[in-house]
Amino acid sequence: MITIEQLKDIKTRTEALYRYLDIENKKIQVEEEQLRTQAPGFWDDAKAAEEQMKKVKGLQKWIDGYKEVKTLCDELELAFDFYKEEMVTEEEVDGLYSRTVDALEDLELRNMLRQEEDPMDAVLKINSGAGGTESQDWASMLMRMYMRWAESHGYKCTISNYQDGDEAGIKTVTMQIEGEFAYGYLKSENGVHRLVRVSPYNAQGKRMTSFASVFVTPLVDDSIEVYVDPSRVSWDLFRSGGAGGQNVNKVETGVRLRYQYKDPDTGEEEEILIENTESRKQLENRENAMRLLKSQLYDRALQKRKAKQAEIEAGKKKIEWGSQIRSYVFDDRRVKDHRTNYQTSDVNGVMDGKLDGFIKSYLMEFAGGE
Repeated sequence: MITIEQLKDIKTRTEALYRYLDIENKKIQVEEEQLRTQAPGFWDDAKAAEEQMKKVKGLQKWIDGYKEVKTLCDELELAFDFYKEEMVTEEEVDGLYSRTVDALEDLELRNMLRQEEDPMDAVLKINSGAGGTESQDWASMLMRMYMRWAESHGYKCTISNYQDGDEAGIKTVTMQIEGEFAYGYLKSENGVHRLVRVSPYNAQGKRMTSFASVFVTPLVDDSIEVYVDPSRVSWDLFRSGGAGGQNVNKVETGVRLRYQYKDPDTGEEEEILIENTESRKQLENRENAMRLLKSQLYDRALQKRKAKQAEIEAGKKKIEWGSQIRSYVFDDRRVKDHRTNYQTSDVNGVMDGKLDGFIKSYLMEFAGGE
């Protein structure tokens, strides 16, 4: 049975969210933005109209989210009083408390995602590390983990590039994960993931350590302006491998985009290479490859902005994006995040996509300092 202190904590956090989310002002904003949708000729520009509707929907979602939390909080307070009069059971009160906490924490978490790029879709790329079959198998396990996470959150997951491993697993995969705040949540996964286990590929049954890199960038859409210098773009065409019918294997539908990127600050140049084999149509693969390039360029500008901000706010904790972030030790039944020290013994759950504990602890520690 919950205590009076737990009930007070829920009420205090609910009241605080009302202020943080500025609910009254959002209600006014929704009314103003809805009025714009009633203007004559509003749908003449379909693209602009869709953006406006998206804006209204986004504001309304915050209001509805808070309304749900407030309703649950009021019902919990009522149930707590009813329990004293033996009108409800302890199990009913505890069940309502659990639902209230879940809804409250979900809204608190979304409130931490205040950066411009946080609401965007995400591009997630996994590369296997050195170590051959073992690391390639680990990369495929990570791919499944993120696909399961996306599925559990109702997000759409599309594979835009995939390369099989030599014997098992994968060398690399690029996935587009589409859903509200996909990037805001998944940015916590950026870095090197380390696996320790008794390898099924080792005849002596030795404990092996494998690495795979995960890169997460926001997936830009047409509303984001990103300049691509046409003179620095070149294309290669190739036949898409794998299943998919005769057309995929015999026609050059796969595209390889090469972009000679020049750092605007240092003048250093490097080649950005993007492959796309998602569609059977070359034109669609070209369009998607260009979209992925823009996402990378946007992310580079974003990281520069964060680096400059980190220099200014030198007292705040820095995040090393390319460093080892998490260890998965199968034999010891332990998964530990080295940035936050959050850990769990539910290894199977994590590999099935239960990552929210890691994501929340990351955002709790770092979101405010971005």
